[in-house]
Amino acid sequence: MDRIPILRMGSLLLVTIQVDMHDRLAMTLQNDLTERIVKDRAKGVLIDISALDVVDSFIGRMISNTAAMAKILDASTVLVGMQPAVAITLVELGLTLEGVKTALNVERGISLLTRDGFDNSLLPRFGAR
Repeated sequence: MDRIPILRMGSLLLVTIQVDMHDRLAMTLQNDLTERIVKDRAKGVLIDISALDVVDSFIGRMISNTAAMAKILDASTVLVGMQPAVAITLVELGLTLEGVKTALNVERGISLLTRDGFDNSLLPRFGAR
């Protein structure tokens, strides 16, 4: 079965979706991600969709529901890298992803989590000796 990797960076989980999402893969990701939030005691989740050119109503709802589940599990979620065509499609479908925070890229997503009270000292230090 196909799976999307979930990377741990300190108390943050990073999901980079680089394949076309189908319904079964989306549900698997939702289950895997919620399990990892609990297992790793994650406080933040970044979902990078910069490689997605198309999002249908099911995937849009799945993203929204996943963010709601993460919130219940005490983790903030930021959706990053949304292409303009995806944003237009979601709005045309009536899916405004209410309650889902967005950022242009991963760096800005981390900044958004930090600004909202996420403890950035829990992130790994890159380049530190």
